[in-house]
Amino acid sequence: MYALAINGSPRKDGNTEYLLKATLAPIEKAGWETELIQVGGKEVRGCIACYKCFEKLDGQCAVKKDLFNEVMEKMTRANAIIMGSPTYFTDVSAELKAVIDRSGLVSLANDKLFCGKIGAAVVAVRRGGGIHVYDTINHMYLMSQMIVPGSNYWNLGFGLNKGEVSSDEEGLANMEQLGQAIVWLGNAITPHLDTYPSNGKNYE
Repeated sequence: MYALAINGSPRKDGNTEYLLKATLAPIEKAGWETELIQVGGKEVRGCIACYKCFEKLDGQCAVKKDLFNEVMEKMTRANAIIMGSPTYFTDVSAELKAVIDRSGLVSLANDKLFCGKIGAAVVAVRRGGGIHVYDTINHMYLMSQMIVPGSNYWNLGFGLNKGEVSSDEEGLANMEQLGQAIVWLGNAITPHLDTYPSNGKNYE
């Protein structure tokens, strides 16, 4: 089993990264392969609506000059995808939005590549607006027929400056619970993935 965390924050060692690592910790402890990749601050352009992904059907975006297809390959392989973002004007970072838009479309074009995968959102917020970030990420998951686990509360951690989220005990406890829920869900659904419904086709 493989869990992929995608960091939409451009700040190295920032609060979003801290929360994602806290979520991955119980997953790694359970014996899963885990990986955290950085997209925030990297070159990831938005979707240009060329719809070439519906023509090529190769599981990739037709735009090859940025980081996206490398990320998409990992997302396709992952059993669980955890996207994390800071709160920028009540929404995700631009780089993460680009990943959401392009991966969601490529998945749809290629017979719903994300169908049956686990999807979780993690948000770093200073004061308000974090729920909208959470919703933005989960909307793509739900439209892709992914399975979204719950936790003790919204998957939010509060902090502004680097490291401040480490003082949010409730937020970190929630990340721990989220990681445990992902492991439980992965173990529960894996034997049944070949019966997961999508356009009448079975998935493995």
